[in-house]
Amino acid sequence: MKISLIYHSETGNTKRIAERIAEGARLGGEVEVKSMSIDEIDDSFVESSRAIILGCPTHRGAFSWQMKKWIGTIKLKLAGKVGSVFVTEGYIGGGADFAEMELIAHLLVLGMLVYSGGTSWGQPFIHYGAVAINDGDEAQRERARIFGERIARKTRELFDKK
Repeated sequence: MKISLIYHSETGNTKRIAERIAEGARLGGEVEVKSMSIDEIDDSFVESSRAIILGCPTHRGAFSWQMKKWIGTIKLKLAGKVGSVFVTEGYIGGGADFAEMELIAHLLVLGMLVYSGGTSWGQPFIHYGAVAINDGDEAQRERARIFGERIARKTRELFDKK
């Protein structure tokens, strides 16, 4: 099973959080995960993936215009895939919840099955998606890894025919 992790990163912070999410999503080698910048998308890998996790920095309380442009111009077939989101921000109160809800709205329009884990797995609670300030402190980086693991487990539950 494959999971695509697609991100926009300006300073490297979002890329580093994407790497932590990918680490968790691999489930110890049981899942093939590819982490890609919006500038270097492997279309065939994305289309064969069962889950797509999108991430970007917040800008003025919303998600980055670069990610919005990418989402608005993609021709990939994403309907029916698990969709999830994460963001980074420069400081607490940087618009993470709003940015994630905007991203989730786009996933819904694309016909994706949105999943975050929410509170169903217990602590740490991950309401809309993982959030990190800059590239996160150790607790935020660990939460990102756990987020990836939870998305992979749910995707396997829904799609793995084993």
